[in-house]
Amino acid sequence: MSIVASIDTQRKLLLLALPMILSNITTPLLGMVDTAVIGHLEHPYYLGGIAVGSMIISIIFWLSGFLRMSTTGVIAQAVGAKDVDKIWQYFFHSSMLALGIAGLLLVVKTPLINGILGAMEASDEVAQYAKVYFDIRIFSAPAALLNLVVLGYFVARQQVKWVVYQLFVINMINIALDILLVVYLDWGVAGAATASVIADYCGLSMLIVVLLPQIKQVNWRVLIRPKSVFFTKLLSLNKDIFIRSLALQACLGFVTITGAALGDVTVAANAILLNLFLFASYGLDGFAYAAESLVGEAKGQKNGQRLHQVVMISGLWSAIVGGLFALVLFFLGDAWIALLTDLTPVREYAREYLPWLIAICAIGWLTFLMDGVYVGLTRSKQMRDSMLLSCAVFFGVWFSVEQWQNHGLWLAFFCFITTRSLSLAIDYTVLYRRGELITKFDG
Repeated sequence: MSIVASIDTQRKLLLLALPMILSNITTPLLGMVDTAVIGHLEHPYYLGGIAVGSMIISIIFWLSGFLRMSTTGVIAQAVGAKDVDKIWQYFFHSSMLALGIAGLLLVVKTPLINGILGAMEASDEVAQYAKVYFDIRIFSAPAALLNLVVLGYFVARQQVKWVVYQLFVINMINIALDILLVVYLDWGVAGAATASVIADYCGLSMLIVVLLPQIKQVNWRVLIRPKSVFFTKLLSLNKDIFIRSLALQACLGFVTITGAALGDVTVAANAILLNLFLFASYGLDGFAYAAESLVGEAKGQKNGQRLHQVVMISGLWSAIVGGLFALVLFFLGDAWIALLTDLTPVREYAREYLPWLIAICAIGWLTFLMDGVYVGLTRSKQMRDSMLLSCAVFFGVWFSVEQWQNHGLWLAFFCFITTRSLSLAIDYTVLYRRGELITKFDG
């Protein structure tokens, strides 16, 4: 493509990605506020409890992340094909799936948390406060899951300013309520959970208000009855992405669960390190979101040359941002940990494992980029297979070096991230060289 086209693609990418990075990093910042507020209470089991409780909620909501990914992929391709009816058909079918799943979660919430905590080896105190957090936080499920669909719509339409505003509003409300409920009203773990629930519903309400004028363009005749073809398409994508998300959360959850079995100090230190990792990952997701939209649009236009250009430019900027995160952790990681807790044993323990996190950030940028590319391509089977391979590597490494305890756990996590990065990058290279990036149109 011409130099002008390349500059235009880069400008479009940065206009989508940079606002998303700035807003996305407020999400782990929210988790850090939870961690910092609870981490300055007198006992490590408060921090351990919120780490386990929020991990369980994160697993549930992240497993539902297929709602956003599949919505973004199919709507972005419909945008590229200029098919307005199909855009709204996918939106409404995804919304029905989201509300159905949220309702099911509320019905089974008690046996779900009891079963998960019963399978863990956490101390009684950690389990107690984990349940307190979960029992409140789960009531944000309808808002959180429907919000995934709405976010997917706005990312696909490249209307990211509303995503930025909403994420900022959610996290600022959450941070303010954290300080009010936990610090001033002394609600403890329950206060942190309540703050998150209120913020989720405020954020969804904001986007619904924004969406109402756009819904006026809907041709309601095509939406009178649900159509199996759209559910079939979404369920096919969602099945693979769900399996992929399940494998991902199995590894992330295993880090927290195994840390809990190693002691309260270990689970608290790992919670801090994972919060730092999430901070980096949410920043890198800005370029992944931009790639989802632009790759999907290019595929809908059946423009393979522009698609590849988007991937290359996204890769360059993702590498730069990933490298910057690694440098920040190298020079300021100790100070960052100190901000999150004043418990000396937890701080010293977390510092010991900080080099693992720096190495993960140095390679992890490719993981997030390729996830975004494959969402835009709607090639969910490759995403699933890559994650299953990476999950197998994770547990294979862990059981080989289990005697190294927490160092073995972080080595396994590093190998997991590396396998995810390389497997999809290699698959993409093969597809590109064969000229198969747009041979199958999934609109």
